[in-house]
Amino acid sequence: MKRFKVEYLWASLIALCAVSATASGKDAETEGKLPNVVLIMADDLGWKDLHCYGNDKLDTPHLDQLARQGLLFTDAYSAAPVCTPTRAALMTGESPARLNITNHAGGHPENFQKPGTDLITPTWLRHLPLERVTLAEQLKAAGYATGFVGKWHLSHRSRSNSNTDEDQPTEPELRPEHQGFDINIGGCRFGGPPSYFSPYGIPNLEGKIDGEYLPDRCADECIDFIKSAQADGNRPFFLCWWNYSVHYPFQAPADLIAKYEQRKGPGVENPTYAAMIEGMDTSIGKLIDAIDQQGLGEETLVIFTSDNGPFDANVQPLRAEKGYLYEGGIRVPMIVRWPGHVRAGTQTSTPAITMDIHATILDAANLKADPSNTPDGISLLPLLEDESELQRKSIYFHYPNYAFHKQNRLGSAVRSGDYKLIKYYDDDSVELYDLENDISESRNLAHKMPEKAEQLRSELEAWLKMTNASQPQRAK
Repeated sequence: MKRFKVEYLWASLIALCAVSATASGKDAETEGKLPNVVLIMADDLGWKDLHCYGNDKLDTPHLDQLARQGLLFTDAYSAAPVCTPTRAALMTGESPARLNITNHAGGHPENFQKPGTDLITPTWLRHLPLERVTLAEQLKAAGYATGFVGKWHLSHRSRSNSNTDEDQPTEPELRPEHQGFDINIGGCRFGGPPSYFSPYGIPNLEGKIDGEYLPDRCADECIDFIKSAQADGNRPFFLCWWNYSVHYPFQAPADLIAKYEQRKGPGVENPTYAAMIEGMDTSIGKLIDAIDQQGLGEETLVIFTSDNGPFDANVQPLRAEKGYLYEGGIRVPMIVRWPGHVRAGTQTSTPAITMDIHATILDAANLKADPSNTPDGISLLPLLEDESELQRKSIYFHYPNYAFHKQNRLGSAVRSGDYKLIKYYDDDSVELYDLENDISESRNLAHKMPEKAEQLRSELEAWLKMTNASQPQRAK
């Protein structure tokens, strides 16, 4: 098979023409060069897992500072309650439902049926196909230096592919360097590192010294990438730092663990997990400080978020955790800093979702979505720059699979305004919640508000049909 994108050259030429046409109509001195973009995504970091989000038992001074310098989203959502779908959605701007990348790679076997149930999960892709045009490819074609550091988890060989094994691309050919990134440090099929201390056991990230901590090493690699982009004609850069932190295995420096052992209790149920959060914060601070010290702060759009909710952590006041469509599984922290564009020290309760990040970065770089992609997000720039309301009614979720813990129910969801509806496939039931007055999703209003429930159910089902979302099937 053709293992590289046959249409990539055409996509690159189209993107370059679009940038040239845009630039020719603007005064270079007033508009300035294209912004640098730093996209930082934590792994399994919960909505309440930062000091600036209300957990005063955690020390996250650098992300707190980022929030003071930018805009904090109180109602940001990951595209899915598990990692691989969210990552694919970020790279393409399409929802997991449309991509049919709906579960974590490699997930459960094909046509999985949980004992005691009669539902069979649908077939889904376990990798991001090479023919998909990614955000990195578009930015690279527009002249950006592109760097990837950290967890990829989009290159698992898909058992859902109908081709023979000989026709399938191998795992290394599905890594970031084949999806638009000039460099790839640590990105492979792994969902978590074998170790957070060197030697890491990651195939393309060798430790420099035994015992170095993975977040610190990744921060150094990010800084080196930015320096190389600056040395190469001061090129604009796109840096994707998708942290392995704070995914299992729970490992952190001993001094930080000891610190949080002294704080164990509500807010610090697992001292090692808390220590990992601070360790990640410290490494992010190192990168942000380097950007500012090089005088790049005002030229750089920084976005920080998480791929889904936490695992085995306290999510109160939210309900449930990673792998569930309740708020604990999909509501995540998100902070945006861009001096001169984003007013410092602000918050918004406007709902936003992963695909919006894709659209926002393209918009900031004066690019349109690639014609081969169907955008499911909208640019947040109007909200970021002048606090305009987003012209969108609802956001949607589709999770027809079992998470690794197999405890969730297969379902889909929609949030419209303050109301959220979850549709379950096992008994065709729905749950309706008023998030403004019940953020814990403790009071199902479906029977008290049947008209509202039916309205949202119809809207959700129309979206599922429009995206050609895969559906669980009943066992015969």
